[in-house]
Order: sequence, then C-alpha cells, then structure tokens
Amino acid sequence: SNSMNAIEIEEAISRLAMQPLDAASFPFDFLAAFGNKETTLKRLRAEGKASTNQSDLPGGVLQRGNIHLRVCSEGELTTTLTALRESPATRRQKSSFILDLYTKMTTAQAPAKKAAGKSKG
Repeated sequence: SNSMNAIEIEEAISRLAMQPLDAASFPFDFLAAFGNKETTLKRLRAEGKASTNQSDLPGGVLQRGNIHLRVCSEGELTTTLTALRESPATRRQKSSFILDLYTKMTTAQAPAKKAAGKSKG
C-alpha cells in the first residue's frame, strides 16, 4: 500500500515547514506530504475542465472529501478562514476538515514572507 505512516507524514511536514514559503506550490506540497500521488496533484493543478480542484475561491485548492486550503498573508488570516468556512464549495465537497492545521502552518510561515504588492515604483 502507498499510505504513509504518521512518522513519515511528520517528517515530510517538517521538511516543508523549513522551506521558504512558495504560495503557489504550498497547497500541493502540503498534500504531497500526506502521501497524495503525483497524478492526483497534477489533476488538482490542471486548468479548466481537466482540473479536479473544486475550490470556488481565488488561489484556493479544494480536494474533494478532504481539505480546502488557501495561502494568505498574516493580516488576511481571519477573513481567509471565514471565506473557507463559508464557501459553498467547502460544504458541497465535504472538505472543511483540516483547516485549522493548515492555517496554523500558514501563520507560522507568514513572518518570513515579504508582503506582496507593496513595492513602490
């Protein structure tokens, strides 16, 4: 079987937490850390009709029956968490399960991330 044990998952999450945050790839890296196959992640990353990403939020990644995630900056944490909780897709796809773990990881990552869109020029 391809399922990972708790120690393997913990090690994968620890490695991910030590890397600089890449907002675009983090949801997929996070899902990979839990043993999701490359083909599963490819389908989630795909655009348009080929995609299995059921999120109704910009930048959101929703894996049906599992998790709805979205990377945000520290100041947007409460509004993003509310948006994820109240998202019709979250309820429809039964995916509100692992939000708190995700947001805690995001909070831990946020201080290292430069604020986007603040540069003058």
